[in-house]
Amino acid sequence: MAPTRVDFYFDPICPFAWITSRWILEVEKQRELDLTFKVMSLSLLNQGREDLPERYKELLAEGWAPVRVAIALGQLKGQQAVRDYYTEFGLRYHNQGNKDRGQVIKEALEAIGAPPELAEAGDSTEYDEALSTSHHEGMDPVGMDVGTPTIHIDGVAFFGPVLSSIPRGEDALKVFDGAVALASYPDFFELKRTRTGELNFD
Repeated sequence: MAPTRVDFYFDPICPFAWITSRWILEVEKQRELDLTFKVMSLSLLNQGREDLPERYKELLAEGWAPVRVAIALGQLKGQQAVRDYYTEFGLRYHNQGNKDRGQVIKEALEAIGAPPELAEAGDSTEYDEALSTSHHEGMDPVGMDVGTPTIHIDGVAFFGPVLSSIPRGEDALKVFDGAVALASYPDFFELKRTRTGELNFD
């Protein structure tokens, strides 16, 4: 059987995308996946919205740099570099709680052996057209009233799964098989319940 194609769209600053990304990597250890990490942008998604809390607006204003660097890195170094950058960024930003995005970007680039000057892409609009293209490829099929994580499984796109901890081992496969099953039904749209408890990145 051919590997299951999975396109995972992420914004590095989103804690829910981070948890879901670690889950899909857990699945990749146990299943044949053609897994690609691609970039969407919460800053772009919410651009122009005035109904957001001020604190969230501030977070989004600072959210351009991580995605711009990811796009630049992908163009210059390829998919594996994007995946590695996301891992190094997420470990520092989410697991370790370092919210200095500039410092996290620099450390993540250093950790993967990427040119340090790539950090300058975060303050440039040079890669914004490519960012917009990647973003819309991921988000247009699911609609703009959702965010990240967004996953395309064998060409079927949906928002989620949103998880508060990382499923491991057999649990990871159960979640994946459920997602694939739901994605395969053309009239499936949504399952949802209120979130409770704290996020667990371990």
